[in-house]
Order: sequence, then structure tokens, then C-alpha cells
Amino acid sequence: MAASSPEPRAGHPYHMHDAIYAQPGALRLVARGQGEAIEAAAARLREMDRVLLTGVGTSWHAALVGELLLARVGGLGHRARAFHAFELARYWPAPEARTGVIGVSHRGTNRDTLAALASARASGGTGVAIMGKGTDDVATADWTLRTVDQESSGAHTVSYTSALTLLATLAAAVGGRDDARRQLQEIPDMLALLLGQESWEDLAARFADRRVYWFVGGGPNTATAWEAALKMCEASHAAAVGFNCEQFLHGAWAALEREDMVVLVAPPGPSHERCVTVARVAKEIGAPLVALVREDDREIAPLAAETIALPEVDELLSPILPPTGALWRRCRPSVRPARGRRAWVGGGDRTRSRPCGDGRPRAQVEPSRRWVASACRVVRRSLPPPARPRR
Repeated sequence: MAASSPEPRAGHPYHMHDAIYAQPGALRLVARGQGEAIEAAAARLREMDRVLLTGVGTSWHAALVGELLLARVGGLGHRARAFHAFELARYWPAPEARTGVIGVSHRGTNRDTLAALASARASGGTGVAIMGKGTDDVATADWTLRTVDQESSGAHTVSYTSALTLLATLAAAVGGRDDARRQLQEIPDMLALLLGQESWEDLAARFADRRVYWFVGGGPNTATAWEAALKMCEASHAAAVGFNCEQFLHGAWAALEREDMVVLVAPPGPSHERCVTVARVAKEIGAPLVALVREDDREIAPLAAETIALPEVDELLSPILPPTGALWRRCRPSVRPARGRRAWVGGGDRTRSRPCGDGRPRAQVEPSRRWVASACRVVRRSLPPPARPRR
């Protein structure tokens, strides 16, 4: 039976485009009418011996950001930990008493996330579900916080940033942080300005023929890098990878080629110094760098082929801002690829083997390796001197 074609759209051809630009309005409204539930959940979580955040896919990335938010903004420290729901359900023991679980699931149907919420409640703990609208409340959760209506696009964008906003609001309530609440109120306008300051289609067209897309960040933006790579894979059917900045410098950079592209998310914070080294490595190898940095950045911006200015915001809240989902390409981000099909993107088959097995003569591949020794020196120079042994 042939699959039916989607209804023709009167506006932009892709649902994902609509979701990206709906974010500022959605973030202004996401916590409205949920204040009492957020405060009640925060009071209960504050009493717990530990709080586990869990999810799968995009929801897992939201849980990782939420871990740092609850640890730092919420003041829970090491009591807040994020676990991938698949691993938590199959490899970790059941939650002990006085354990809170925050489960993120856009559709509210992931069985591993639901199992984690049920385990917390069964052990005498508490559960908070964060999910989209249009689904039933989770019976095993004490509170269900709603993000947005279910997205038409198969790649979640506004659902992700809305979940991050709810997690940040919850963390601010746990920690009694009015300063964080005030910054959260400013973020929708910041995001609207950020989305409007670039010609995203022109930027995507400039870098539409890259071999591999590398997304790199540190701290809370490690999850941003992973999420951006996921979006590039599922929405553009392109080869993309995401790395923590230190993990990238710990060997992965050796696979970087001049035909690739690096997107670096580096607001001010403890990871900025290592992000500078990532930018220098990309420069040495010759891969173009798109840097999401503050407007006053003087270390990474000069090394970038393109800079996107981030507004002044606490680094822990910055994952709500980077519009990496807008870097979509000439593909169909609103439609999932057919199972078993190779995705043809940007004029080439992205399933080719590498290196030297992709049809290019070796002479076209080897010159990029001339920069490996130089990049090695950049990485080594960035490392602190070894500690002297005690006598």
C-alpha cells in the first residue's frame, strides 16, 4: 500500500522551520499556569536525598542540562545526576528510598522513562514528568509539567527548548534563585533577536557540501553539541558528530578534515579556554569554523569563518539559546527518512567510506594530513605542564 503524501503547505515547506521560529513565543508561555505545580514539585525535590534526571534522545540531552541546573542553580550539588533512561532501566539498581526522578519525554510514551518514574514512586520517592501537551498525565508521576503541543516535525526543537526552560524554572524554584528567574524572563526576547540577526539559509548554503559536521561545546553545552549533531543527522540526513571540548581534544580531532565543518558553542565559562584550543586546531587543519560566542570574544572569533553573537546570559542557561537547529540544509527536516534507504544530501551520497576509500585519488586526501603534526603541537601547547613528583 503506497504511503499518502503530506498535505501541501501554504507557508514555509518545512514544519521544523515553523517550530524553530515559534520558540520565543512558546518560552514566554511555557510556565504560565504551572506555577503552583512547579513550586510544589520543587519543595518535594528539595527534601530528597538524590534527584535523578532521565530521558532518551533529545530528552536525554535535556536531562543532562537539567543535571547541571539542579546541581548549581538548584543547590543540590552531587545529589543531582542524569542517567540515560535505557541504561537506568536495564543496568542500574532500582532507586533507593527518598529518591526523586524527573523524567523527560516529549510524547510521554517512552517505556524506560515511565519505568523510572514508577520505580521512584514505588520506593517512597517522588516523580516529576516533563512532557508535551496532548497526552495523558503519567499515573506514576506526582506532577506532570507540560511543554508545548506535539510537533509536526519529526525532529523536536521547540519541545527541547521548552523542556530546558521548565527544568531551569524548576531548578530556580528548588534553589530559591530569583536572579535565575529574572534571566529566564529575558531569554525569549534574546532568542528572538538571535534568530533574526542571521540569514540562516545563506549560512546553510555556504556550508552545504561539507563531508562531516562537528559540533563541540563544554559544560552544559556538551549537551547542545550532542543535540545539534542529532538534529543534523535526523533532519538533514547528514553525517554529524557531537563532542565535549575536552573529549574532542583527546584524540577525536585527528579525524577532522578540511572538507569538514566545526560548529563551536563557547560562551564565557570554565570550558572556554579549551574551546579556544578547539578553534585553533580547526584553523590549523583548515576546516571552517562557525563559532557561537559572545560579541566581545577576542580569542575564538578571529579564528572563525563565521561568528554568531550570543547575548549575555549565565552559561548554565545558555543551552536554551544557541539556534543550532536553524542550520538545516537542503533536505526534508519534517519527514523521517524511509527505513533502509540511503539519504542523498547536498549532491552526494553520505554513506561513502573514508579515508581514501571514497572515490577520491589519494593525492586529494593526503595534503590535509600535512596539518596533523601542526595541530598536534597546538593541542600539546594547550596542556598544562606535568606536575613535578614529590621528593
